[in-house]
Amino acid sequence: MPGFFVRWSAFFFYFCAMPVISHRGASMPPSPIRKLVPYAEAAKKKGVKVYHLNIGQPDIETPKELLDAVRNTDMKVLEYSHSAGFESYRKKLVKYYAANNVHVDHNQIIVTTGGSEAILFAIMSCLDPGDEIIIPEPFYANYNGFATGAGVNIVPIPSGIDDNFALPSIADFEQAVTTRTKAIMICNPNNPTGYLYSKEELEILRDICLKNNLFLFSDEAYREFCYDGKKHISALSLEGLEEHAVLLDTISKRYSACGGRIGALVTKNKQLIDAAMKFAQARLSPPSFAQILGEAAIDLPATYFDEVKEEYDERRKILVGRLQAMKGVKCPMPGGAFYAIAELPVDDSEKFCQWLLEDFSHEGATLMMAPAAGFYFTIGQGSREVRLAYVLNKDDINHAMDCLEQALKEYPGRLEI
Repeated sequence: MPGFFVRWSAFFFYFCAMPVISHRGASMPPSPIRKLVPYAEAAKKKGVKVYHLNIGQPDIETPKELLDAVRNTDMKVLEYSHSAGFESYRKKLVKYYAANNVHVDHNQIIVTTGGSEAILFAIMSCLDPGDEIIIPEPFYANYNGFATGAGVNIVPIPSGIDDNFALPSIADFEQAVTTRTKAIMICNPNNPTGYLYSKEELEILRDICLKNNLFLFSDEAYREFCYDGKKHISALSLEGLEEHAVLLDTISKRYSACGGRIGALVTKNKQLIDAAMKFAQARLSPPSFAQILGEAAIDLPATYFDEVKEEYDERRKILVGRLQAMKGVKCPMPGGAFYAIAELPVDDSEKFCQWLLEDFSHEGATLMMAPAAGFYFTIGQGSREVRLAYVLNKDDINHAMDCLEQALKEYPGRLEI
């Protein structure tokens, strides 16, 4: 009998016991942008056309010159590059940044595997586990994931749809600073709100960082896309922030090259560059073909951005104009990037977005949006808001808005506002 129990116990533990994942892995937040993908796939299998306004994947073609540069590469061995990226590419980036009033040398640039790696390198190089980073919310959802992975605590400061998600007050920032605060993070122009920070707002952030000896992480992925005659101002161009500003960049949206996965971390802080280089060395090098693509992009004529920005501007006006014309919908006009946040007359935007994919179609089509609660850190915020990316052509945007307008009439959880 004892032998039986020994054998049974061994059998039980062999088949039933399993290793346990880390607290870090368990606490990683899911993407609010991609979590409804299974419902969209199911809708397509039923023959429903889905207009994707949920993700910032432009439909504008990647410039042929970029792809040709990769196709025409005469490379005998696909070697590692320098851990900081090809020197030739970094020197071209110096000229690109100079044209945007950011004056650095190539040794102050680390080419990264997408803007995501630049963000991660900055957080890992500047903050220890348990340290705090202040971020105005709503914010790009993956900031939460990167902070979680690094063991860093996010301290959110709310901005609101009623004032177009403008920078919160100095008092709000001052109140949020503690002895564990090491950095402030912004995205300018902003994802998910489309808000473009003014020079005055950036100077407020500069003064807060200098007063409290903080880093300012500035995600500038959408620099070229500013509207209504407004200009982008880089945090790295602000006087006095030379040791504090960290520019985080990517070619993904700028050149419609999301799959290229090439970004950059740029700073004049020598200590920070040295620390980030250790992380860069640990992952060996950024992808070579994508660096070739990125280098070719800098040679594009300036008219490329004129044409692309004009197209996004037209889409912006169509999308926001249609939203503002719908009863009970609130949507401020974004000043940059290619996103807008709208407040809808619904009980819960996540339930509504799922219902759109599971139970609704209009003339054989529906739309997919990103529930905005996933862009807030504070539980309960953004529960009636959605983020929309105007990355589809103008006809598709109009068709998507036709779907949304009809859906708001049929949705069982509609609110009368």
